[in-house]
Amino acid sequence: MSDLIAAISTAPVPAAIGILRLSGPGALEAVDRVFRAVRGGTMAAAPDRKLVYGTLLDRQGRPIDQVLATVSRGPNSYTGEDTAELQCHGSPMVLTLGLEALCAAGARPAGPGEFTRRAFLNGRLDLPQAEAVGDLLEARTDAAVRTAAGQLGGALSRRVEAVYDGLVDLMAHFHAVLDYPDEDIDPFRASELGAALAAAANGLSALLETYDRGKYLVQGVPCAIVGAPNAGKSSLLNALLGYERAIVTPIPGTTRDTVEETVRLGDVLLRLIDTAGLRETDDPVERLGVERSRAALAGAELALVLIDTTQEGGADWPAARELLRETMEWTGRVVVVLSKADRKGDGWGFPPAEEAALPVVEVSAVTGEGLDELAAVIGGLFPQAPAGEAGAVLTNARQAEAARRALESVRAAAEGLALGITPDAVLTDVEGAMASLGELTGRSVREDVVERIFARFCVGK
Repeated sequence: MSDLIAAISTAPVPAAIGILRLSGPGALEAVDRVFRAVRGGTMAAAPDRKLVYGTLLDRQGRPIDQVLATVSRGPNSYTGEDTAELQCHGSPMVLTLGLEALCAAGARPAGPGEFTRRAFLNGRLDLPQAEAVGDLLEARTDAAVRTAAGQLGGALSRRVEAVYDGLVDLMAHFHAVLDYPDEDIDPFRASELGAALAAAANGLSALLETYDRGKYLVQGVPCAIVGAPNAGKSSLLNALLGYERAIVTPIPGTTRDTVEETVRLGDVLLRLIDTAGLRETDDPVERLGVERSRAALAGAELALVLIDTTQEGGADWPAARELLRETMEWTGRVVVVLSKADRKGDGWGFPPAEEAALPVVEVSAVTGEGLDELAAVIGGLFPQAPAGEAGAVLTNARQAEAARRALESVRAAAEGLALGITPDAVLTDVEGAMASLGELTGRSVREDVVERIFARFCVGK
């Protein structure tokens, strides 16, 4: 049996409202030790989800705030256990004193994500839904909120379960034929088994295709800002952020290391990486910065390649083409940014070469010219989920890896069937696919995986 836990479930800063939360055996009795209803009675006798006005007491029984209390009995609570909440004024000291009183009443401080973890262990949430709680707390864009809310509502789980149920039907039919030979049960025909495996493979393939879009929505798009020294990379970073994050000087090579920040650009969350200028140099410190820049570029899903437009007659095109060539070797999504558009040199223009197929945007970090156009271009490279798909996408590597292993098992089963392997051997691979899908939803997930998932949660959730 789990023990009684308590936590402050709101931020530790002055606010209008703060919340203390309890979950576990004895929750209702514990809250009665620290709360006195104005109209008398106990919370142990109060109806579920009814707000009761009263006084919060410290561990010595002295009043510290006028609060609202509510209880929810398991299994129909968030955690599946008896729970209670106290809504106080959002004073950090009031909340601290209240938590101390609850601990004196028999609770212990909850760890990160422990309430949601109990909801998962008690069957109130499956694992994608539990992960969605953390994603919702960290969401930075409208699309990320909708995706997390959809997953929390079970959209991804239902999509996975549809594939899982089809595989269960296969296994059930097969075992019925084997276990009850005297019954009039139609044996599997190879064509029927093949069609069922093809349907599962198609479903899993379509699911895996959602991973890139899902992870970008939740985690953001790794975006490297690259260019020659003094091309305006740090200025562009500062302009996108709206404040001076990176040092800007007219001296080439000022940026010696990568600078990372996250910014919302339209409907896309970008993890911006301001890199050192890519050039050959004898300076050992600058050379290290260039090496780190190339490493950042290797991990980027988008590159903004800056080309300085202030030179008379145009830029150094041989050098610009070499930079574009190197960049496109690392990432498939490239946007050419013609920087310093407010000081553009005479006769300047992007050459009609093979690079002309790339999106090109003129930008001034000083005036803000072109920033909206840049946002629109990037938004086109990372479109939002189609209507009705919100939440029915893979959003992290754990989910994608489980789906990938399930697909490999289904394909192995289909290949075995095509080679004439007996159905029982084929269905061993089907069992492997079901096990992988069970890991995705949390039916059979390992304890260490659970630990990693909930470690990123905040205390009180």
